[in-house]
Amino acid sequence: MAERKQESNRVSRRAVEIRRGFTLIELLMVVVIIAILISLLLPAVQQSREAARRSQCKNNIMQIGLALQNYHAAHRVLPPGCVNETGPIKNESQGYHMGWLAQILPYLDESNLYNTIDFSASAHEQPDVPAVSLDVLTCPSSPAAWNSAQTHYAGCHHDVEAPIDDDNDGVLFLNSRVRLREVTDGRAYTIFVGELSPTLLLPWWSGTAASLRNTGTPIARGNSAAMFPAAADVVEANPPEGQADPDETILLQVGGFSSFHEGGTHFGLGDGAVRFISAQIDGETYRRLGNRHDGQVVPPY
Repeated sequence: MAERKQESNRVSRRAVEIRRGFTLIELLMVVVIIAILISLLLPAVQQSREAARRSQCKNNIMQIGLALQNYHAAHRVLPPGCVNETGPIKNESQGYHMGWLAQILPYLDESNLYNTIDFSASAHEQPDVPAVSLDVLTCPSSPAAWNSAQTHYAGCHHDVEAPIDDDNDGVLFLNSRVRLREVTDGRAYTIFVGELSPTLLLPWWSGTAASLRNTGTPIARGNSAAMFPAAADVVEANPPEGQADPDETILLQVGGFSSFHEGGTHFGLGDGAVRFISAQIDGETYRRLGNRHDGQVVPPY
C-alpha cells in the first residue's frame, strides 16, 4: 500500500512538472505580444531620432545665417553668391565660379580650411582643398553622401526659375553685394538660405546650382534630380570624345529647395529665424519669400 502511494505521489509530481512548461500556443502568444510591442515602439523611436536630426539641421542653418550676418558686419555687404567675370552661370566645371560658402568659412570657425583655398584660381582648380563635406553643411536626415564635397544648404538667388546672373532678385547671386538695408521687403520675410538635396558633382565652394537655388520651383522631398532630371548628370565642361555637348538650357537650370524631412524644408530668414516651411505652401507666397525688394506683402504661411 505504501509503495502504491509513493508511486502515485511520483506520478502527481511528474504531472505537475509537465504542466509547468509552456505549450506551443502559449509560446506563440508571447511572440505575438512582443512583436506587437515592437511595432508600437519602433515608430516612436524613429520619430524621436528624426526629431533630433531635424533639430541638428535647424541648428546648422542657424549657424550659416549667423555667419552671413557676421560677414555683413565685417564687409558691410553680404557675400556674392558667385564670383565670375560674366553670366549667366552654367553648371559646369569651367569658369571661376567661386561661391558664397567659401567666403563665409572664417565665420563658421573654419579659418584653416579657408586658408587652403586659392582665390586666384577657379573654384574647380583647388587641389589643396579637402574634398570633404563639413558637419555644418550636412543635414543628418539626408542619405550618406555619394559626393563627399557637397552641401545640403543653398543660398537663395532668385524668386523664379532662371539662370544665376547679376540681375537676380534674391540675396546671393552673381557678383552680388547686397546690403541688409536693401532687403526692403523685410528680413523676416526674405529667405536667405534653405535646404537642398544635392545631385551635382560640383563642390560646395562652387557658386553654381551646387550651392544656390530659387523659390520659383516648388519645394520637393528627396532627390532634387526630380526637379531638373536632365541637369542632374551635367558636371563636365568637356564631355568625352564622341559624346554630344549638353544642351545649354540644361546647363543653365538651377532648381529649387528640397529636403529629406517629411512635409517640408527648413529655411533661414534674413532676421536670423529658422522656419520649417510646408511643401504645400501657396506658390505665390513662396515665390515672394525669395524676392528681397518686390514690395509685395507676404501673407501668413
